[in-house]
Amino acid sequence: MKNKYEIIIYWSQEDETFIAEVPELSGCMADGDTYIEALKNVEIIIQEWIEIALTMGRTIPKPKGKLKRNHANTLSDTTIYAT
Repeated sequence: MKNKYEIIIYWSQEDETFIAEVPELSGCMADGDTYIEALKNVEIIIQEWIEIALTMGRTIPKPKGKLKRNHANTLSDTTIYAT
């Protein structure tokens, strides 16, 4: 694995496939018949996303690692700990 971006993988009942999303790279996602296939596919898409963004002169976001989420499951700058 070359990148350090957070990847979220989940099963899509509607599409009947695993979906891998990269929240830090807008629109960057892939699918696969298995969890591992979705992960492998998104690794390729991440590299392509970066290559295309560079050719367009866009800034590439630095990986932040795990994004923090609040209790409403939305992105947040705070961490909520269960007690």
